[in-house]
Amino acid sequence: MGVGCWRSLLVLLVALVLEVKLYKFQRWEGFKEVPMSKQNMDPTLDFFIQSYNNASNDTYLFRVQKLVHSKTQLTTGVEYIVTVKIGRTKCKKNDTIYYSCPLQSEKLKKNLICQSWIYTVPWINYYELWNNSCRED
Repeated sequence: MGVGCWRSLLVLLVALVLEVKLYKFQRWEGFKEVPMSKQNMDPTLDFFIQSYNNASNDTYLFRVQKLVHSKTQLTTGVEYIVTVKIGRTKCKKNDTIYYSCPLQSEKLKKNLICQSWIYTVPWINYYELWNNSCRED
């Protein structure tokens, strides 16, 4: 075997090793359970409730009461499947300060359980709501 043949084999071997390494690096494992810490997910949940309120026909704003369940998957960004309990507040849609709005009580009280699929690229502050469904609690 000549020197050229050995070089070809070496290049082929290096290419094969790189392909295996890259395949392992790019293989996505699917959704995994994540600790239910609202603090870790605040920007994502803020995006979700803002999207919900913008799309809602309700006169009043809703806010997240509780993070019930969450899963995450790393892809080209971060994908979340979250289940949250939201409640109708006493603030109307045109109110500017709504983070501290108290929840409605008695007659206008309304709670929903929502499951949402949210895609985010947090390092560039990009969020997209891929799917959302809510039901009364």
